[in-house]
Amino acid sequence: MASGIELYLIRHGVAAERGDAWPDDAKRPLVQKGVARLRREADGLAALDVEFDVILSSPLTRARQTAELLAEALPGRPPVQIMESLSPGGTHTAFIEELAKHAKRSRLACVGHEPDLGQLAARLIGAKRPLEFKKGAICRIDLNGLPLSGPGYLRWFITPRMLRRAGK
Repeated sequence: MASGIELYLIRHGVAAERGDAWPDDAKRPLVQKGVARLRREADGLAALDVEFDVILSSPLTRARQTAELLAEALPGRPPVQIMESLSPGGTHTAFIEELAKHAKRSRLACVGHEPDLGQLAARLIGAKRPLEFKKGAICRIDLNGLPLSGPGYLRWFITPRMLRRAGK
């Protein structure tokens, strides 16, 4: 069991709109604007000395692309792994079970979707209302360890615009 885990929850970047062009929601990619913004956000994370040991991602295309862009831009090029429980509709219980497989690492990033990320963040910190993640938003929740032994601590929640400005 690890102690002092930094858990980063990240919403995917700006993706193609739902509709006839993308009948399979799981395959909707990031748009060029989303890619450009994420690259600037990654620069902001690097400027803030944020590093990840691994980036866990929903299997949906837009989340995987977000994870890969972050991995390419951050120190140490953390590996990207798929985590099924980060798919839309994933449960808190399944997330915690999958996260426990990475308990020996101390800086875990998870890329997923709304409203699931906001609900997950709320449960992890013991809040009654979900946190609202804009596309590309990131929060850091510190956990005492895995398995969970109590609520985590929200250390920061940063908007995409703030991250882009930090990376200038």
